[in-house]
Amino acid sequence: MNKRLTTGIALVLLSLGNAVFAGSWNTNDKGVVLDGYDVVAYHSADKAVRGSDKYVATHDGAKFHFASADNLATFEGNPAQYAPKFNGYCAFAAAHHNAKVPANADTFKMYNGELLMFFNDLNEGKKFNTKIPWNNNERTLYSTAVENWKTLSTQ
Repeated sequence: MNKRLTTGIALVLLSLGNAVFAGSWNTNDKGVVLDGYDVVAYHSADKAVRGSDKYVATHDGAKFHFASADNLATFEGNPAQYAPKFNGYCAFAAAHHNAKVPANADTFKMYNGELLMFFNDLNEGKKFNTKIPWNNNERTLYSTAVENWKTLSTQ
């Protein structure tokens, strides 16, 4: 990985401070995972779809919103299948920096049937999408993230 990219990620982690290590799920200030986006829709529609506070489930202490009663029922039938990997935190940060970094709800991909989320925001005044370096070394980064998550998930 090039030095500039590594430095940029380190700066993002520092700028986020202790907030990146709070809680076990990537939630907003209302305790809703992925800012209320429907985790079933990522799987079924392959896009980020805003959920509604009319359709809510709680799983592993976190709230999930859904766009429809059908998606809510689907999730409740098998939450582990639809919940985002790494509890909705950035997969790249879990692998490359062994850290929990909030991800953006609209920056995702499916990998082996699992929903992975990525940081995609400004860093040093420039857009930085961690999905790009992830795609360059996906297999290795995924394995590293899974290993790192064993410790990160308890923080």
